[in-house]
Amino acid sequence: QVQPVESGGGSVQAGGSLRLSCAASGFTYSSNCMGWFRQAPGKEREAVAIIFTRNNRPTYADSAKGRFTISQDNAKNTLYLQMNSLKPEDTAMYYCAIDPRVFNYDAHCSSASSEYRYWGQGTQVTVSS
Repeated sequence: QVQPVESGGGSVQAGGSLRLSCAASGFTYSSNCMGWFRQAPGKEREAVAIIFTRNNRPTYADSAKGRFTISQDNAKNTLYLQMNSLKPEDTAMYYCAIDPRVFNYDAHCSSASSEYRYWGQGTQVTVSS
């Protein structure tokens, strides 16, 4: 049973930083797409950052570019999201998601939440002004 477990959320002031972690039990990275999504109250879930684990190629939402960095530690089977220069509009529940399908080297990961099979319970990020 694959179960992503997020941690690292919290409350920070605008301009602050947080580092989210996602430990995926029951799953070993190979050539997969993994990512961070977020959902604010009354809004749809959106992709924040996606990574192709085979070559570490990241994809960022426009809102995350230049501020967030997605990375992975294969040895620890853990996905990270470093978030800097946080803004109040970053306030949301953040979810780790895994697409267990194995892709070719030149694959491009989808940002559609429907493509991701395994989801964590989420970790809350609250940014105050």
